[in-house]
Amino acid sequence: MSESQTVRLNRYIADSGLCSRREADRLISEGIVTIDGQIAVLGQRVEPGQTVRVRGEVVLPHDQPVYLVLHKPAGITCTTDSRRRDNIVDFIGYPQRIYPIGRLDRDSEGLIFLTNDGSIVNKILRAGNRHDKEYRVTVDQPLTEEFLQGMASGVPILDTVTKPCKIRPSGSHQFTIILTQGLNRQIRRICEYFGYSVVRLVRTRIMHITLSGLKSGEWRHMTAREVHELHRLTRGSRHEPPAGDPADDTGSSDSQ
Repeated sequence: MSESQTVRLNRYIADSGLCSRREADRLISEGIVTIDGQIAVLGQRVEPGQTVRVRGEVVLPHDQPVYLVLHKPAGITCTTDSRRRDNIVDFIGYPQRIYPIGRLDRDSEGLIFLTNDGSIVNKILRAGNRHDKEYRVTVDQPLTEEFLQGMASGVPILDTVTKPCKIRPSGSHQFTIILTQGLNRQIRRICEYFGYSVVRLVRTRIMHITLSGLKSGEWRHMTAREVHELHRLTRGSRHEPPAGDPADDTGSSDSQ
């Protein structure tokens, strides 16, 4: 990799707004700065995709896109509205301005992305782009073949018919479903259509990224490889904005 594609570590830290270059050199000398988990040294350069930490905390330049993966617990609302005490942005407390990509109902749990990169948001949200989202659902009654086949074939809700989807049982009262669209409270509505109520709903996967390793309430940065794959998968996506504000949990897109 050419030197023009890298940046000196002290400048990288200073560009984050954490401290001056001189102070960054002092932190490096004290051995509390790491690059990809390895203790950094003075004069070292940072390559694209590498993770810099100071005292264990990730450091990012202000102009660098942020991509976070959160295991949202029940009771947190996917909105940026600070008037809501349960809003997802205050829950994370990230030092830069970020917003959620899509939504999960307040009572639902699981995987959700947050970012400051507006260019990626609508590419992921558009149903026409057919990006997989996988959910684990627990209902209040034993599953029947009629129920499973009906959900997989498409259900009339909200003046339309849901797209066919993949579904498989994972217990007497539990199933896994993979959707490529995000109608308002879609899973709950199609369960209600067959006389079922959702007891618990957890989103376990969005495209290539899963909940693996994240406990409820925990979040992490996407890895460089995950970000690269996210951009590859959305490269040909249409990016017209969907109806409503993608950070508003009262709209229709991606709410289960």
